[in-house]
Amino acid sequence: MSRLFGTDGVRGLANGLLTAELAMNLAQAAAVVLGHDRNTSGTRPRAVVARDPRASGEFIAAAVEAGLSSSGIDVYDAGVLPTPAAAYLVADLDADFGVMISASHNPAPDNGIKFFARGGQKLPDDVENAIEEQMGKEPQRPVGSDVGRIQRFSDAEDRYIVHLLQTLPHRLDGLKVVLDCAHGAASGCSPQVFKDAGADVIVIGAEPDGHNINDGVGSTHLGPLKAAVLKHGADLGIAHDGDADRCLAVDHEGTAVDGDQIMAILAVALKASGKLIDDVLVATVMSNLGLKIALRQAGITIRETGVGDRYVLEEMRDGGYNLGGEQSGHVIFADYATTGDGVLTGLQIAAQVALTGRPLKQLATVMTKLPQVLINVKGVDRTRVGSSDALAQAVVLAEAELGDTGRVLLRPSGTEPVVRVMVEAGDEATAHSIAERLAQVVRTELALELVTD
Repeated sequence: MSRLFGTDGVRGLANGLLTAELAMNLAQAAAVVLGHDRNTSGTRPRAVVARDPRASGEFIAAAVEAGLSSSGIDVYDAGVLPTPAAAYLVADLDADFGVMISASHNPAPDNGIKFFARGGQKLPDDVENAIEEQMGKEPQRPVGSDVGRIQRFSDAEDRYIVHLLQTLPHRLDGLKVVLDCAHGAASGCSPQVFKDAGADVIVIGAEPDGHNINDGVGSTHLGPLKAAVLKHGADLGIAHDGDADRCLAVDHEGTAVDGDQIMAILAVALKASGKLIDDVLVATVMSNLGLKIALRQAGITIRETGVGDRYVLEEMRDGGYNLGGEQSGHVIFADYATTGDGVLTGLQIAAQVALTGRPLKQLATVMTKLPQVLINVKGVDRTRVGSSDALAQAVVLAEAELGDTGRVLLRPSGTEPVVRVMVEAGDEATAHSIAERLAQVVRTELALELVTD
């Protein structure tokens, strides 16, 4: 049987892979592993449950809460909230664990279930494995007064908003900001917190109907945000994804500012204020080489990890670092959060504009993005990337041609017969040329063998 948990919880088509029965079984197993087995207080374990506004989240949340409460867990139903809000509330309430029901930036028919351990921390692989193993066992079935209770976490959003406001280094008075909430989980709290911080707020993508989440809006579709920023003459725009753990930005001219640029701005600002621990930023191997060059010039070291915010988090925890993230807009402020928080990131970027009096476009010039070309080579044997001498030689030649002005990255997919060829260079034409050349070597050298009878 294949592993149920993916890189970020259990995710799939609602009522396809992710049924009410599976959700209840997962909850019953988590009740044992994260609740009863780890609870030493002598009181009944407690869990926070939140979701994004997908229609399927309603029945999945009901199944999760039924599974938890029937297993002797008291449930605090936080309703529709961003993923980072759920993580924060687990810590703030000192709950035993939390459950977030969301498929993040995926389309509305998908959904997912992710768990947070005490303190709002993501689960390591061994704990996820323990939950899967527990699913094959008989669940706990207390009776009488030992069953769990379900109550509405009525001040959940208010607690989260107060927390966000307390992180601001500067109010946003005088700034005009456009927010694109992706018809998602931040549709209520993000506009409210920006208004409370003093900004003049224009909101788009904040009318969730259960089916329109991420549909042509949000961090994966910046067109509407760019148009709204230009139409309203705003200072900047902020885009979230469906569960608001990401943030991308748009400057006053409608130019996108990605996660690498956001991290560069914030890392330099934190270093200048003496708050960047060990002068280190944690980023993945997919971050633009321009980020590394700019931060090296600023006296900041980059610690690189594999792709995925969980690996960024692991490196941050292991090294005690307080800033990290991904090009996609997952930015983690360990001083304030245990996971990527798109609302928090948006506030911090807007605060830098207000604090410095400099437009976002100017702040983003702290780094120069090198042209980056990514080619997904399909239908190849991804397992042989490291064993092909011809491919290794082609990479050596490409790296010699690029010198210090670029780099090459070959990354096999974790699940599909795909190898991703990424090339950065000083100009677009060189990046395309070398990427196409390497992609052809991958096709030739790693071609799948045809099986004949």
